[in-house]
Amino acid sequence: MTDLLRQEIATAAHTVVVKVGTRVLTGPTGLLNQDRVAALAEELHQLMVTGRKVALVTSGAVGAGLGQLHLPRRPANLAQLQAVAAVGQSHLIETYDRGLRAHGRHAAQLLLTAHDLDDRTGYLNVRNTIRALFEFGAVPIINENDTVSVDELMTTFGDNDRLAAMVTNLIRAPLLVLLSDVDGLYDGDPRDERSTLIHTVTRLDPSVFSLVRDSVTGLSKGGMASKLEAARIATTAGENVIIANGRTPGNLAKIAAGEVVGTLFLAQGQALSAFKRWIGFTAQPRGQLVLDAGARQALEQKGKSLLAIGVVSATGTFKKGDVVSLQDATGAEFARGLTNYSLADVLKIKGLKSEKIAAALGHCPYDEVIHRDNMALTTEGGKTKDAG
Repeated sequence: MTDLLRQEIATAAHTVVVKVGTRVLTGPTGLLNQDRVAALAEELHQLMVTGRKVALVTSGAVGAGLGQLHLPRRPANLAQLQAVAAVGQSHLIETYDRGLRAHGRHAAQLLLTAHDLDDRTGYLNVRNTIRALFEFGAVPIINENDTVSVDELMTTFGDNDRLAAMVTNLIRAPLLVLLSDVDGLYDGDPRDERSTLIHTVTRLDPSVFSLVRDSVTGLSKGGMASKLEAARIATTAGENVIIANGRTPGNLAKIAAGEVVGTLFLAQGQALSAFKRWIGFTAQPRGQLVLDAGARQALEQKGKSLLAIGVVSATGTFKKGDVVSLQDATGAEFARGLTNYSLADVLKIKGLKSEKIAAALGHCPYDEVIHRDNMALTTEGGKTKDAG
């Protein structure tokens, strides 16, 4: 069954980021399922036949390593786990390359850490590399560098869903497809026959996130919570996201045709510029500014710059030019921006009118603590008021 909205989104998706999870790529024993990788490679090829550029974010290195080393179970020791991932990564990329070569294409391996994208120069270098790979008709296959980063292994990016959202923002892909072992987001436990698949989410508000949280413990169920966070990052930046079952053959082709597959999360407002995507969703904040209610309203609803008078407190280790998190009195972040002042200077001028900054510091290089052009809203509220 096709859908006009989905057809419109699919037609506009000149670039697609596909993320595939470990459970999609492995069998019951946790080992890499090579037939499934080959099938995915064919689906990626078919997407590219339509003229689209495709980047893949993949898990599965540990599963591949377990098979190569003939290990009965996943090691608990971190160093051993990293070693297994290192062995498996080469096998994983070789398996993808073999599958793509069957269709005359090549796999290109990119192993990233959070630092690679946190640094602005590194961020641009990665983007330029991916663009060049598109020109060569290769498929960028991206994974977190597990031999350096540990967060993904132990439960940087924290998980490949978030990495996929960052890559989506990095290359401004209009569509992110998260392939999981479930059909999408349900209004209850997917294992419960009474639960219903939600086909479209127009707004990722707290009620949506509550669908994947246990009512008693508050703990998230499986990997859906991280997928919703990835969807939040991508949709807030102005892109669309679909969560679908990666074990169902042909789902990528159906998505490309505009068929109703999985759960669609609609983009919120206009797309952000590449610079603001980096500020808001990739660079790691070096500190926090707590703002009063009036300042938050001015930033969110009126698209204003942040003035010192609206700053209540500041913490962290930031200097001029660093990214800082903007929070309300409850500690909830709603924006990020590049600060014109260091922590020491912000503590001296917080709560002051702009004309009093010179008296407090001995000079006044900037009227704004953060200019609106160097700021990005990180929640959906007021998103459309952001200046590009």
